[in-house]
Amino acid sequence: MTGAQLLTALILLAASVGAGLLLRRAWSQRSASRAGLILGAWTVLAGLLVVAVVPMGGPRGVFIAATLISVGILGVAASNLQVRPARAAADKASLAPEPSDRQSRAWRGVLRFLLAGPIGGIAAMGVAVAWTVWLPADAKTRIVAGGLVAPLLWGALMAWTLSDDKIIRATAVLLGVAVVTFGIAAIKGFG
Repeated sequence: MTGAQLLTALILLAASVGAGLLLRRAWSQRSASRAGLILGAWTVLAGLLVVAVVPMGGPRGVFIAATLISVGILGVAASNLQVRPARAAADKASLAPEPSDRQSRAWRGVLRFLLAGPIGGIAAMGVAVAWTVWLPADAKTRIVAGGLVAPLLWGALMAWTLSDDKIIRATAVLLGVAVVTFGIAAIKGFG
């Protein structure tokens, strides 16, 4: 990294912290200047993405700027961290039972397994195939992107279906996503 690039990175970080402070100030106060503070902060953040292109190069500059902006804003958010004491637990006897506290049934376990495994995998593959077919890029790039999307989405779908207590909703969403995405992919075809 050259000296100009390092200086640009430090300026990006400092400006993003400043924009984050403007946003925090705008959100904490209710005044007429609130809209101006929000608009000014977002203008600074958008300008940082554009300004980073010159000294750091095209796509690399935007990537570095987005990363430094995220780090700066995260620092602003973390600076306001407060550790609060835990609330006293409510009397559970008066509350309705949580859905996950229900008595387990064999069919719910089998359906959860099917949703997290093969049905979630089919839905993830459908999204990946549609992504591969419709992405406006070179064929090799589309195949690699689709291959990377499938396992990430499958993992997310597994986590969602195993943590969601509404099994019928998860079934409808996954089957709907699989049908729609494979249908969209079939409309165009890979060619």
